[in-house]
Amino acid sequence: MAKILIVEDNALNIKLFCDLLAAHGHQPEAVTDSRNALDAAREFSPDLVITDIQLPHVSGLELIRLIRNDEQLGQVPIMAVTAYSTSEDEERIRAAGAQAYVSKPISVVRFAETVDELLAGKDEPALSDAPSSPRT
Repeated sequence: MAKILIVEDNALNIKLFCDLLAAHGHQPEAVTDSRNALDAAREFSPDLVITDIQLPHVSGLELIRLIRNDEQLGQVPIMAVTAYSTSEDEERIRAAGAQAYVSKPISVVRFAETVDELLAGKDEPALSDAPSSPRT
């Protein structure tokens, strides 16, 4: 069982992610306000962080950078879940420090596979089915 922190401001996505992770035997913890995410991560000590990119207050990209620069959390794998889906978006997300990128709307199978790959310690899991054009 892995401890997985989810940073997401959409209640339906939180429910989906938490239910899916719990069904796979993980312990999900959701944070809806990105301003509280870093402190919550330090307290929860997650094995994986899943974050939306388009968040109010502190963007997902900034949160990824903060986690990467944190002494306690710097080595925790990060998966970005976002509606941004161009190759440039992927480059920005990976440059910030995320190991994986899954585009919304998510494929439940791809989401679960990416979580498993990150928890198994694979550095570069296969990308999700990221389309070449942005979603609106």
